[in-house]
Amino acid sequence: MAIATMEAQPMQAASEVSRIMVVDDQPANLSLMEQMLRAEGYEVRSFPRGRMALASAAEFPPDLILLDINMPEMDGFSVCQSLKKDSKLKSIPVIFLSALSEAEDKIRAFQNGGVDYVTKPFQVDEIRARVKTHLHIHRLTAELGRHSAHLETVVEMRTRELVDAQARLQVLDQAKGDFLKLISHELRTPLNGLLGVSQMVLAGLPAGPEEDELREMFDQSESRLMSIIDNALLLTQIQADGRSFLPQPVSFGAIAERAAELSAAFAASREVRIETLPAEMGRIPAQEDLLEKAIRALLETAIKFSRPGQTVRTMSRRNEVLVELVIQSSAGSIPDQALPRFFDLFSVGESIVGGAVIGLDPAVAQRILALFGGKVKVENRLPSGIQLTISFPNPESTSLQVLSLQA
Repeated sequence: MAIATMEAQPMQAASEVSRIMVVDDQPANLSLMEQMLRAEGYEVRSFPRGRMALASAAEFPPDLILLDINMPEMDGFSVCQSLKKDSKLKSIPVIFLSALSEAEDKIRAFQNGGVDYVTKPFQVDEIRARVKTHLHIHRLTAELGRHSAHLETVVEMRTRELVDAQARLQVLDQAKGDFLKLISHELRTPLNGLLGVSQMVLAGLPAGPEEDELREMFDQSESRLMSIIDNALLLTQIQADGRSFLPQPVSFGAIAERAAELSAAFAASREVRIETLPAEMGRIPAQEDLLEKAIRALLETAIKFSRPGQTVRTMSRRNEVLVELVIQSSAGSIPDQALPRFFDLFSVGESIVGGAVIGLDPAVAQRILALFGGKVKVENRLPSGIQLTISFPNPESTSLQVLSLQA
């Protein structure tokens, strides 16, 4: 063999010493490889037979194996096959050393699990470079495996935490919903008694302007109180279990007309007229009662922005992408700083509409519409008034049909 001369390299730190196994039936080759590798600072164990090497590897796994092919009793191919069948040893890189130089021998070596193949006679620099390279790859692979295992453990732990947190949230949501349902029921029972007694007392008062004013104040307070309870309960149900509200195709225009009819009494109490310009608006996915409630809440919001003798107008718009219902008042305006928060809970103050109480209606309407893929926006009109625009994706839109087909 032609072996290049070399200088001994500094020894590696004990914690960094790599263990190399050399398997060759020729004592001279073993001695040469031991001398060369130890000079590089590696820990070396050498064996003349494959079975001896396998027994040692099982007890003290090396970081790399240099393996001859032509050996008695058990050739290098068989040794490598046995290594790869052992779950504890299969990751050890094997470099074949052989005088066989035919392509089929090299192919067979790689097929049996070798990572490299060096033909004899070999150069020391070549062996040194290949050993160093494969040790580095082996070390990186091991680190990657440990890192992946750590990540799997972390992901598994985080997943369990998320599952536990989700379960706790579901319990809390359920408890919150049950609590509010209970409160709603328990409030209604004493309220019904209180309101009933109040109605009896008011009914017994004589007729007169002051008494009529008291009756009107009572009716308004009763209506608002019951509305607050209903809206608070609905908001909680939407937040806790929005998926339970299953939509069905409904007529947008017909529901808008019905909502206007139901709002007529409230409009009349404020001497405001509702003008509807119905048009065919197609069918959208929603629940009739909830969509009706949302439109009615927004109509009555616009009525609160109107003065006696004025008209709240509604109109429909439709294009390729959207179908819209527009509600307009002719009076009142919203301060610019309050516009972005108009649909937030409890964000609208009395000063916006000159003393009228808007309450939860805009927030409830916005959340109902969002349940079914709809939106609502508010803007000030010039010179006065507000405009509320309810929009849904046009079910006949070509782009939506394409997306539906792709899904």
